[in-house]
Amino acid sequence: MDRRCVAALLTLACCAPAAAASLQPYEITGDAIVAPLGGTRGDPAKGRAIVVDRQRGLCLLCHTGPFPEQRFQGDIAPSLAGAGSRLSEGQLRLRMVDSTRINPDSVMPSYYRTDHLTRVAPAQRDKPILEAQDIENVVAFLVTLRDQPSLKETR
Repeated sequence: MDRRCVAALLTLACCAPAAAASLQPYEITGDAIVAPLGGTRGDPAKGRAIVVDRQRGLCLLCHTGPFPEQRFQGDIAPSLAGAGSRLSEGQLRLRMVDSTRINPDSVMPSYYRTDHLTRVAPAQRDKPILEAQDIENVVAFLVTLRDQPSLKETR
């Protein structure tokens, strides 16, 4: 699928945005957001549930990973297998919050940014896709993925 089509699908997808709430402040240090959003670490089990949920996280639209129960995983983005070995907790957090800070051409949605976005459905304007604690839950899960084979590698 064309990267622009994927970007449009991600932007227009019917994922449930977080309730209108003020965003937690964060500080970017180098290529990471070191401190947890809101100061509370996440729950890996809740994070996994978000990653595999095709209505909330949409992660598997582009990524593949160690989720044998999930069919039709994406292959246009890096595998999530071993993400915790490749990236620090803070690096993962920044990619979730706003991946364009790392790669301006990224088609990954900014899960915790609300400003300067285009092609956003009216009902989702000024709302992050995920709340701060949801981001922390996903990050807590991703750091547990260390040197695991991807789904494609296990077939």
